Amino acid sequence: MSWSELERLVEAAEMDPTIRHCLRQCSSKHDLVLVARHLGFRITRVDLQRAWTDHQRRRHEIPRPTDRAAQELP
Repeated sequence: MSWSELERLVEAAEMDPTIRHCLRQCSSKHDLVLVARHLGFRITRVDLQRAWTDHQRRRHEIPRPTDRAAQELP
């Protein structure tokens, strides 16, 4: 699976209330993968884990000023 397939699933869920409802009924990663596959999306448990890890990493990053912005500070 590629990252684009997971993005495609997210976009479909945002646009289609039926897909969104199906995904919300999932109680585990395993359920989510099975439902996504049933809906025609080629994702794996590893894909979900990588996406979650990436999300957590980004969430905890502290934005750093660019070199130029740092130079402009008093």
